[in-house]
Amino acid sequence: MAQEIDVELVHVTKRFGDLTAVNDISFQVPRGSFFSILGPSGCGKTTTLKTIAGFEEPDEGDVYIGGERMNNVPPNHRPVNMVFQQLALFPLMTVFDNVAFGLKMARVPKSERKERVERVLEQVGLKGLGDRKPGQLSGGQQQRVAIARCLVLNPTVLLLDEPLGALDLKLREQMKIQLKQLQHQVGTTFIYITHDQSEALVMSDRVAVMNAGRLLQVGAPDELYTNPQDPFVAAFVGENNDIQGTVTGLHGDHVTLDVGPFQIAAPVHPQMTVGSRFHNFIRPEKMVLLPPDTGRTEPTNQVPGLIQDVIFDGAVARAIVELTGGQQVMVLVTRTSDAPLPVRGEAVRVAWEPRDAHCFPLE
Repeated sequence: MAQEIDVELVHVTKRFGDLTAVNDISFQVPRGSFFSILGPSGCGKTTTLKTIAGFEEPDEGDVYIGGERMNNVPPNHRPVNMVFQQLALFPLMTVFDNVAFGLKMARVPKSERKERVERVLEQVGLKGLGDRKPGQLSGGQQQRVAIARCLVLNPTVLLLDEPLGALDLKLREQMKIQLKQLQHQVGTTFIYITHDQSEALVMSDRVAVMNAGRLLQVGAPDELYTNPQDPFVAAFVGENNDIQGTVTGLHGDHVTLDVGPFQIAAPVHPQMTVGSRFHNFIRPEKMVLLPPDTGRTEPTNQVPGLIQDVIFDGAVARAIVELTGGQQVMVLVTRTSDAPLPVRGEAVRVAWEPRDAHCFPLE
């Protein structure tokens, strides 16, 4: 059975003068999903969201919501609502009246307004707080009021423009879980904009990664992490080590990369030829630290190095290692009761298997 689609962008381009903010992007958002657009500042993600909302019109391409073409349809006639980072709650109104405001403007009968507001306040975990003013609530509660104010209008799609950016770190961590649970509970399609990879990976069913106005990859969070299709995605999504080198040998199932002071084995890429230069990305958790005089022949790649620093982070530590030749890499060390952490200045070998790396042409 074909998956129903709530939002679809088809070859959308948006320009501001000589600047192409969004460059020929296409994607689909399945109905009832949590879909995030992830990218650095200035990549075009907010312009994309505004194009869906109707605050911007595409110069090329089409926007569909619920199967209906939305080009030139004004924002107030689109079945979407938007939550901004600046919540714009009415400070002198109660929580109930803030949430009911849109219904009142739409002339929804008072009895129905009351029923719908009370239902959505319970859904967002604010039952019993309808008589309070926004200033009497925590930052996370205010965030939920803003979301409730949108959800009470029963939109097809809820658009969220970096809504957690103004919250402190601990509250952000809590809200990530609560937002995902809320979306699952209400079943409304969420499209979420963020530059924070953790937010996108934790909350989303699918993530679109953007950079410089282009859409680079769309996939489930684990797919983006374990199988990036672009060097920017590999570097931006999660922590990664990039050991760059020149191809000096092709051996069927692997290649040899000359990194200067040492050579490593790397996975094959279709564009590899002898003399071509490549990124070689390896996740910190795919590397291990070995004693400098180990007689082990596995993992395949073993490069001498010195511990420069150890960053303690509870159950794990991050070892910063300077390899022969000066390049630094990060290695994730899982703490065990009988194994001491490495110490600064300690000689080690950094080891990993070629199959755990991802190679891309170096441009």
